[in-house]
Amino acid sequence: MIRNLARMKLRAPMRGVVAVVCAALLVGSGCARFDEAQSQPFTTEPELAPGPTTTPTPPPPLPPKPFPKACPAPGVMQGCLESTSGLIMLPDSQSALVAERTTGAVKEVSVRAEPKVKATLPVDGSGDGGLMDIALSPTYSQDRLMYAYVSTPTDNRVIRIADGDIPKPILTGIPKGAVGNTGSLIFTSPTTLLVQTGDAGNPADAANPASMAGKVLRIEQPTTVDQAPTTTALSGMGSAGGMCIDHSDGSLYVTDRTPTADRLQRITKDSKISTVWTWPDRPGVAGCAALDGTVLVNLVNTKQTVAVRMAPDTGAVTGDPEVVRQDQHGHAWALALAPDGNVWGATVNKTAGGAEKLDDVVFPLFPQGGGFPRRNADNT
Repeated sequence: MIRNLARMKLRAPMRGVVAVVCAALLVGSGCARFDEAQSQPFTTEPELAPGPTTTPTPPPPLPPKPFPKACPAPGVMQGCLESTSGLIMLPDSQSALVAERTTGAVKEVSVRAEPKVKATLPVDGSGDGGLMDIALSPTYSQDRLMYAYVSTPTDNRVIRIADGDIPKPILTGIPKGAVGNTGSLIFTSPTTLLVQTGDAGNPADAANPASMAGKVLRIEQPTTVDQAPTTTALSGMGSAGGMCIDHSDGSLYVTDRTPTADRLQRITKDSKISTVWTWPDRPGVAGCAALDGTVLVNLVNTKQTVAVRMAPDTGAVTGDPEVVRQDQHGHAWALALAPDGNVWGATVNKTAGGAEKLDDVVFPLFPQGGGFPRRNADNT
């Protein structure tokens, strides 16, 4: 009992000390009160009053640098491509889809970004075959369909490419030869696709109604199921060059290479066919672009682009073709009119000869501006 009383005497002073220490801690630390009238939402973050600062305001962020090009090609949209074929300018006039004939690749190129491969098609690139041209569906923004003219080991054909799907054949069995396989595509209406085929090295087939060689073929409602029979819009074609439409009057222009001359032909909206110009020296006509009665034509062999001008009332040629490009960027095949009025070309130097370090390229025909070289005010 004596021991218990001693312990009680010791504990009593300790209780007082503990009470005093706790009270001091509560006052010094601002311990929370839990009476309901003064409770606040719980937070783990201390609330500090803002104090004065001497930290300077950070500068605004720098604008993004241009996308670095693995292959800088001054004055062009993109370089270091394989030899090209089809070219489609996109709505911003600063980017395009370009086809590489021998690799079967379709690339999206831009003045501000590295090329992106949109599709790689299996093609036979031997001779002058391969991926010859590409065309977008007139309703591409809705259906995302692209069409291509390609060579296989056994034939030339038209295929349709949908995003995320394998290519589907639209027209097969177009004759294929050691040469004369080049061709082109163009939509003349939302539902009509024209296909220009080469003569496959046999001029007799171009005149044969039973052969699809050496023709401009018309496909209505191009589809993979229950397609309407193909009809012929133009026959007697040589090695194919290209097709273009002058939307000011709806005329279709077609270039091709025959055994005796290269030529530019015209099909009016009412289906009248005429030869606009011939080149007996056979400079290698290729792609074209047309506007307001002026047709630009690439001449591959002579490294030129020429302008053929026609009178608005008669359609007659007003003079010899005018050279608007000589030697710049070398041998060019495709031509494409951009929405802003400029014209772009694509080269074939790796297969036509004389390739430079940055070939092949997509380039502006008028880098200083000015747009399409239309007729003068006096219609000449």
